[in-house]
Amino acid sequence: MGKGRLEAFSDGVIAIIITIMVLELKVPHGADLAALRPLLPVFLSYLLSFVFVGIYWNNHHHMLHAAAKVNGAILWANLHLLFWLSLVPAVTAWMGENHETAIPVALYGAVLLMAGCAYYILARVLIAHHGRDSALSRAMGRDTKGQISLVLYASGIVLSFVDTRIALTIYVIVELIWLIPDRRIEKSLAE
Repeated sequence: MGKGRLEAFSDGVIAIIITIMVLELKVPHGADLAALRPLLPVFLSYLLSFVFVGIYWNNHHHMLHAAAKVNGAILWANLHLLFWLSLVPAVTAWMGENHETAIPVALYGAVLLMAGCAYYILARVLIAHHGRDSALSRAMGRDTKGQISLVLYASGIVLSFVDTRIALTIYVIVELIWLIPDRRIEKSLAE
């Protein structure tokens, strides 16, 4: 079956996720710059999550661009990814309000980890459907960045119980790794 509905549905869900996150930003009660200070952790959590969701949207778009068709297993794997992404607004809000507390930061990391696992599963299901010789398979390769990300997320979860600043730094490092454009799919399709 075609992939158009899957792409449209995924884009819509991701747009809603971002909208829900921005609605969690509350207007300050004062009219001066000092009124913004208490909102800074919430805004930084939002920024971290906005970039996180944006990276998933971008990579999801590229991965589906390389896919020719989808099947039921792909639809379910995609829903699995969207499930974990849909939890991002809740854990973002909780961490924004409690950024110095281990449990919210660890749970935030757990959602990032599970979204990473779900993306990996989606990629593998797509590759299995298109074959090992497909452009998608060649583009995804061993997915070293994805594997490193999962290890870093797991480390961040554990280290959030030592110092939440270490965990948050690890989550930012993963985002920085993925901000460097991944040209594998574009390069593979051009060949």
